[in-house]
Amino acid sequence: MKTDADSSSSQQDSAVHPSDVPLAQRLAQHAMALCLATMALAVFVNVVLRYGFGSGIAASEELSRLLFVWMVFIGATAAYPAGEHMAFTSLAQALQKRPAALRLLTRVIRLLVILAAALLAWGAWQQVVVGWGSRSVVLGYSTSLLPLPALLASAAIAVMATVELVRGKPLHVGHTGDVE
Repeated sequence: MKTDADSSSSQQDSAVHPSDVPLAQRLAQHAMALCLATMALAVFVNVVLRYGFGSGIAASEELSRLLFVWMVFIGATAAYPAGEHMAFTSLAQALQKRPAALRLLTRVIRLLVILAAALLAWGAWQQVVVGWGSRSVVLGYSTSLLPLPALLASAAIAVMATVELVRGKPLHVGHTGDVE
């Protein structure tokens, strides 16, 4: 019979040690945490000032918007190599007993990811170019900083998918996340 101590020790044994997480993944996690903490602090202070004292910080909304966009695209980039993006794996699971068909499907999927990333990068690049000549109203930063993370994320994902394609990395069809 298992005791609570046995359960907790087995949970600790299966926990991922921070040194097992790749450096890029840890940097992304820290960058996202910093963005989130800064956004939360800016919004909290602004709400307190607005409702408590009838004033506020004009830059709070603009800063939060910029940090949110960066946080989302940093997260999207970090999620790709971890296999944490949403995936429809029904067909891939059905082809597991047919290795040649699964390899072909994997190549097609990787090519589609590269195509989607290239299209996103192209659109983001166009927005970056448009934003070069504009400044944000309150903080005065170049508005090209808003679409820039989409460009960087799509380029990074395209590179990762290309490396997986060239190396012939098998498609991960298992689910490690919680399913509700």
